[in-house]
Amino acid sequence: MEDHIKLNGNGTNCKENRAKTELEEFDALFPELVKDLTNIGLKDAEISDAIDWFKEVIEYNVPFGKKNRGIAVVTSYCQLVTNPTDDDIKRARILGWCIEIAFSLIVDDMMDSSITRRGKSCWYKKQNVGMRAINDSNFLESALYFLLKKYFRDQPCYKDLLELFHDITHHTVIGECLDLVTSRPQSTVDLSSFTLDRYNTIVRWKTAFYSFYLPVAMGMYMAGVSDTDAHSKAKSILLKMGYFFQVQDDYLDCYGSPEVIGKIGTDIQDNKCSWLIVQAMMKGTPEQRKILEDNYGRDDESKIKRVKELYRDLNLTHVYTEYEESSYKELKTLIEKCSGNLPKEVFMAFARKIYKRQK
Repeated sequence: MEDHIKLNGNGTNCKENRAKTELEEFDALFPELVKDLTNIGLKDAEISDAIDWFKEVIEYNVPFGKKNRGIAVVTSYCQLVTNPTDDDIKRARILGWCIEIAFSLIVDDMMDSSITRRGKSCWYKKQNVGMRAINDSNFLESALYFLLKKYFRDQPCYKDLLELFHDITHHTVIGECLDLVTSRPQSTVDLSSFTLDRYNTIVRWKTAFYSFYLPVAMGMYMAGVSDTDAHSKAKSILLKMGYFFQVQDDYLDCYGSPEVIGKIGTDIQDNKCSWLIVQAMMKGTPEQRKILEDNYGRDDESKIKRVKELYRDLNLTHVYTEYEESSYKELKTLIEKCSGNLPKEVFMAFARKIYKRQK
């Protein structure tokens, strides 16, 4: 196995350097995949305008994320096999890019009326885009399956990968629907539905399957690990990790710096069923819950400020810090107990990346 994809070297600096090198190798593959997706325009000149547009869609929306999901495919695969070839590693990176395409984010931003994504204007907010972004999202989904077919149709894992992508997309769409149904329009704010059970369900279906189980499961299938028991054990760990990640995301939406996290938090005015509002409803007095009902879910700076003041009164920053520490310990214990025959580093590498993250 090449040094640049090992994550179990000696010393923190060694791990960081190898991780940085793998990110560089991962990024270096992107232009080749863009060519794969746009070369059809060279053969069919009559659709060249569409291909030029889609090239802009790919280059604006795909390569600027943290790439935790994509890299997780590579590191998971390389932890599970002995001496992978250069071609094997390249295919793992291509799988990683299939996840990074993240076609649902374009429409997610539209439904949430988001302003920025990854430090710049959301795609639908750009001049001459608007509702065209819906079709652009469809294009990115088709691009994912184009790449899978091109590079994996002769591989034993092709069927498993296809079914996995379809299944996880189905889960994510259901989770998105639950999120939207729970976050009602401003005129009908009803915080009684903002329960911990509902929050747990939204996170499990919308975030945890796609962002955490999918990357590792892809690495497992590519490495020939397809037995149900192994995937069940991996899923139990990774769904817990996905929940941990979403709680962090909700906290950063309110308290993170837009310059660091790359977007402007809008959960309060968007009436989102976030971890913070659920905690506030659980811990607040009847009077405090009334304040939340009068101010949450309104796009009004004074009302947003009042909600944040109440969060401060309830000391939710301290509650979050305690949650992060206790949950990370629980996660490490779960990895020790439930990883089975799978290398623990498959999961710990992922967990370390998100622990105490600031973006």
